[in-house]
Amino acid sequence: MNSHSSIRMFLTHLFLIVFTILTLYPVMLVVRKSLSPGDNFSRSLNPVPKELTLKHYKDVIGSRDSTGRSLFGRQFLNSLVVSLITTIMGLFLASTAAYSFSRFRFAGREIGLTMFLVVQMFPATLIMIPLYVILDRLGLLNSMTGLVLVYSTTAIPFCVWMLKGYFDTIPKELEEAAWIDGATRFSMFWRVVLPLSRPALAVTALFSFMTAWNEYILAETFLNEETAYTLPVMLQHYVGSHSTSWGKFAAGSVIVSVPIMVLFYVLQKHLVGGLTAGGVKG
Repeated sequence: MNSHSSIRMFLTHLFLIVFTILTLYPVMLVVRKSLSPGDNFSRSLNPVPKELTLKHYKDVIGSRDSTGRSLFGRQFLNSLVVSLITTIMGLFLASTAAYSFSRFRFAGREIGLTMFLVVQMFPATLIMIPLYVILDRLGLLNSMTGLVLVYSTTAIPFCVWMLKGYFDTIPKELEEAAWIDGATRFSMFWRVVLPLSRPALAVTALFSFMTAWNEYILAETFLNEETAYTLPVMLQHYVGSHSTSWGKFAAGSVIVSVPIMVLFYVLQKHLVGGLTAGGVKG
């Protein structure tokens, strides 16, 4: 390796290190506050806490409702159940719809794909009132079922486009070979296409899970009982009109982000392939 290549390699690594530090620095400040005593947010730029305490974490995890039941445990379970069911529904509905758009030619196909894309342009606040009216008429306000239905429908458009693009990259000859061997259309989809689409399915699952896990506006609007809250709604209640419990808010933020980081770590080997291959065709 010549000196020019060594210098370029050094500069590349230096840039990546600096960029990583700048990216993680705000997170380090939040972690510092979660481990520091008191509720005031220090203006110091030092990310290392002067004093260490786990009181904020204990207060968040040990929170209880008026009857003495664990409030955090119930809210964590709410977020987990809603996110998992949303992910399963999103994968099932998006994969079948994407396969149809990828392999079949039918009237309204292009319009359907375009409408999925147009729906993605609308912010959640724009459809909040119509969704509220629909859930109210169905008797699904303040329920996990209503929240799952809302999250699933808002995640499906992106998931369909993601999976459709990936399905387009899978050679049809593989399905034709299975057809010759006597496979049905469902068998081709289940045994040939889905196993080859694991990277795209991983990205889709991660997106669906994150959509449900991190969403706040719709959950705050449709839920009105503490025991029905999800974790993002719980976090907001540490921010008051006149004061903010920054310690508890920071500790809760760290706790809420842990499942997403674990999911990223588990699915990381599939993410790059799913994101790049899914964008080859549209």
